[in-house]
Amino acid sequence: MNNIQASKRKYQRHALVAMLYFAIAAILGVLLRFYPLSSFTFDYRFMVHAHSHIALLGWVYVALTTILHYCFVKNDTTAHKRYNWIFWATQGTLMGMLLTFPFQGYALFSIIFSTLFLIMSYIFFHHFLKNIDPKHKDSRALQCMRAALWYMVISSLGPWALGMIMTALGSQSIWYRIAIYFYLHFQYNGWMVLALIGLVLFTLEQKGMVFPKKRFSRFFWSMNIGIVLTFFLSTLWTDPSPTVHVLAGIGTLAQLGAFVVLWTQFKGETARLLLTKWQEILLKWVVVLFCIKLLLQLLTTLPYFAQMAIRHIDLIIGYLHLTFLGVISIGLFFLMDYFKLFQVSRRPFQWYFLGFLTMEILIFYKGMAGWLQWHLLDGYIETLAVSSILIPISLFWMLLKNRLSP
Repeated sequence: MNNIQASKRKYQRHALVAMLYFAIAAILGVLLRFYPLSSFTFDYRFMVHAHSHIALLGWVYVALTTILHYCFVKNDTTAHKRYNWIFWATQGTLMGMLLTFPFQGYALFSIIFSTLFLIMSYIFFHHFLKNIDPKHKDSRALQCMRAALWYMVISSLGPWALGMIMTALGSQSIWYRIAIYFYLHFQYNGWMVLALIGLVLFTLEQKGMVFPKKRFSRFFWSMNIGIVLTFFLSTLWTDPSPTVHVLAGIGTLAQLGAFVVLWTQFKGETARLLLTKWQEILLKWVVVLFCIKLLLQLLTTLPYFAQMAIRHIDLIIGYLHLTFLGVISIGLFFLMDYFKLFQVSRRPFQWYFLGFLTMEILIFYKGMAGWLQWHLLDGYIETLAVSSILIPISLFWMLLKNRLSP
């Protein structure tokens, strides 16, 4: 086995690790869904912390950093050895969170492991920027990746602020929730979404697509203005002044404008990628779900819909799952399959998508039922719990199909 094959094999193993975290997070999600129906004695809130941390930091972070390193870092022995050390040290922090959050929530040891993870993410950030292959120095995709990584760093200000807020103001302060929403917003809408866009742009650049400088600049700055200003959507529950609604609206329109520029550029260019029919389907679903995400953001800039979302938490949960299980996770499925780091087979994905779609419909239905005072369907909780089982089944099915020999 030559060096290139050995390197590819390593990235495939790392992609497997990311998918394993996703499967574990999905199992924790199933336990949470069955909690009202069972005699489970675990602390629900603690398990929510474990579920969210392993999903965001185990699955998405590990998958994204694996693909980033595979695409952009020079094929240098020293750089790859350092990356390998960073990767496995990061896994130590994630395993620490997995073994502490379900049993103690936010407490000494889980906070220690969370803090160590943040430090490892900073080390990866520095390592990545220092070891970029020079052939990518003029890449528009790299410009997106740099911005995405900066948003990852910026998002970490939220967790750092929590300790000071708890000490000075307590966990009931509005600033406590704002710090959490700050972290989630710049993780989801900054780091993760922009990194996915950058990676799709990378695939097209490798096939010869040229993104004109003026058009790219229009997209890039509009997207970044949108990312920053749509944070105000996460503050509308504080009953802010009309100015905050206006800023949130400007941010949403800026993101919408960025998407139009991106779509105009990408339309007709994807033929360069020589995608399989299955990969085309995955990519189309990402685009459709991203459009729905933008539409929901646009609606919540209006005070009426903002109040509706605030009063009915299931609408917010549905939006977050749409973004995470839909846009981000299916986007990662597409990229891992395209780069041949992990095969996403049609049948397991159909089970995944069925579980995702059923849960989304049920979660949004509950939110709408609360708003319109509909009667909640009999067996709602049972149906939601059973549909959640499809997610881990599909993920373990994918893992079995991708098992690697030692």
